[in-house]
Amino acid sequence: MTALAPHLSTFLRERLPETRGASIHTCDSYAYAFKLLLEFAAKRLRKTPSAIELEALDATLVLAFLTHLEQKRGCSASTRNARLAAIRSFMRYAELGVPSILEQSRRVLAIPMKRTDTKLVRHLSQQEMEAILRAPDVKQRDGIRDRAMLHLAFAAGLRATELVTLPLAQVSMTGVPSVRIVGKGRKERALPLWKSAADDLRAWLAVRGDARSTELFTNARGQAMTRSGFEYVLAKHVAAATAVCPSLASKTVSPHVLRHTCAMTILRATGDIRKVSLWLGHADIKTTQMYLRADPAEKLEAITKVAEPHLARGRFRAPDKLIASLMPPRSRR
Repeated sequence: MTALAPHLSTFLRERLPETRGASIHTCDSYAYAFKLLLEFAAKRLRKTPSAIELEALDATLVLAFLTHLEQKRGCSASTRNARLAAIRSFMRYAELGVPSILEQSRRVLAIPMKRTDTKLVRHLSQQEMEAILRAPDVKQRDGIRDRAMLHLAFAAGLRATELVTLPLAQVSMTGVPSVRIVGKGRKERALPLWKSAADDLRAWLAVRGDARSTELFTNARGQAMTRSGFEYVLAKHVAAATAVCPSLASKTVSPHVLRHTCAMTILRATGDIRKVSLWLGHADIKTTQMYLRADPAEKLEAITKVAEPHLARGRFRAPDKLIASLMPPRSRR
């Protein structure tokens, strides 16, 4: 039997970040997937996580774990697929070092991904986005920071993690204001800022002070803003904005909704899906095509070019009530 711990540790600490060049976010996601898997396996096998053998991670256990995620933890199919992707990646690595588990690994790799629903992306209207940006009190230091955070997240289409981990050194306010983002897969992109977003960012830099943190946005203690901290800031200002924009009450506004709103804004301004893909840092333009499905303007353009069939229009006349009442019951059907 082969101990699992050494192989898993090497996979997460060396294979992913160094050999494959995975980002810290991917490493964290994979580590969390195995945390859940080992907790489940420990209860099922009645062993401590450190005592579990590599051979125990067979297809039966993995399938039971995936069922547990959906039925007990209420995970969506996409989350279930993400956990399975982490397990698959590890099994491919493990079979290279332990050839004896090749057949076991092949069976795990044969577990199919689940099909997920393709839903329209949620995004905000221009009025809703402006209401949120107006919500922070820019007469207060925290309000200046919050406005800059919200505006930058929207204007640059940043993921929440990209926003809170953005180093101060990667912000340039000389010439054309811009930010340099390191996204998924360590892919970099440089984004110019429109004037109002740059103005809000300058206002924050003027009051930020000499915080110890190297990140652009800091909390009240001078430490880097966390993802949960930004989610709290967003929720607070969405609640305030709902008072002046009631349509927000029916929407769930997450950090990623701001990213979707940016994408829809760029698409409507340029009409070019390739520019949206470059702006968001998508590796595959197929990912960006979901915004075409959500934009009714694309369908309206098609409607204007369609030759509609010419049909004669009739006029409906309701039957006389007296005549209808004299009809036999079977004839009324």
